[in-house]
Amino acid sequence: MLFQILVGVVTLPFIGIAVLGGARIAAVKEVAGLNTGGLHPVLGYLLLVVGLIGYIIVVLWGIVGLIRGAWTALDGQKPDFAVFTRWDQTSSWRLLGSLILYIVVVAAASVIAYLIGLGLGQINQALIVIPSIALAIFAIWFLVTQQFLVQNSLLGSKNSANALSSGIDVINPSWWIVLWLLIVEAVIHAIAATFHYGGLFVMVPAMVCISTAAYRQLFGSTDNTGLLKPN
Repeated sequence: MLFQILVGVVTLPFIGIAVLGGARIAAVKEVAGLNTGGLHPVLGYLLLVVGLIGYIIVVLWGIVGLIRGAWTALDGQKPDFAVFTRWDQTSSWRLLGSLILYIVVVAAASVIAYLIGLGLGQINQALIVIPSIALAIFAIWFLVTQQFLVQNSLLGSKNSANALSSGIDVINPSWWIVLWLLIVEAVIHAIAATFHYGGLFVMVPAMVCISTAAYRQLFGSTDNTGLLKPN
């Protein structure tokens, strides 16, 4: 929880920079062609980009630290603060690549469903619902197969594409069990959310440990990427 506080404190300046950049861009657009007496729009975009990049880097650092700490604890060792705070560039970029690839797959499926819907709509408007239902089924199936994408990217495979594909291979035989785990986690998050940010803040470490323990049962307890090794 102390590490979470640290991550939250470090992210605040970057959030502020991004908000400031977005506000300046909006202000310039509202009075386009006039001298606003404020920041130049280019500087507004620069602030927005710097804020977003900084925020993403800190969030990646936080996720890697929490997973490393959870894995260490599940190995029966008490993690010290350095286990959480150590920056691992390789693992962070690998996780980012996996998340981007996940988004690309979902986006590609959405585009395909949209194009098919357009074609079917030319035949009959009622047929548009078919690709929408198919996309929803695919999205749920894919979400469940990638339930442990974070852990798999950091500990299971050094290749982002392999992390996604191995998630499908390993989870498919136990798909319904993992679905129930996902539902239980969603319910716990919903209950924690009733206590606002405090409830979610307290539940995050426990949920990370639960998810990581489930990952170890399905994928094994071997660190295949060297995440726990000192840089």
